[in-house]
Amino acid sequence: MRLVVSTPTSRVVDIDGVRRIRAEDRTGAFGIAPGHADFLTLLPVSVVNWLDAEGSEGFALVRAGVLTVHGGDLVEIAARDAYTEAQLATLGDRALAELERADETEDVARLSDTRLHLATMRQVERVLRSGRASAGSEPPMLDRRGTGEAGR
Repeated sequence: MRLVVSTPTSRVVDIDGVRRIRAEDRTGAFGIAPGHADFLTLLPVSVVNWLDAEGSEGFALVRAGVLTVHGGDLVEIAARDAYTEAQLATLGDRALAELERADETEDVARLSDTRLHLATMRQVERVLRSGRASAGSEPPMLDRRGTGEAGR
């Protein structure tokens, strides 16, 4: 079986002859062996480990990715970031916690951006409404979800 772990900027792992892979998604840990059915799952910040043809174990720390199994002989992981054994040694014991914290920070930033966008759209709506009100036609007001149900 072949395992490929890649990020937007590099191919972190590309190994043939993998005998088993162990990973973890939001539902828990799972294993993949040669001949596995086609499969797709989302990976949070987690450690993926594998056993190669010589019996050596390897691992990579993956930051939020998509794992797919194709034809029982190819496992691909596309991740935001991924670190191999050698890189993990320099990151230290707190690598997993740091990556989880980075994900939480990105979630907060994304939520703030969404709120700012909605506030801007509401302000644009108010400006447009004031111009139309003076012209005598007023469209229905949008609610917070933008469905147009607020005035009804």
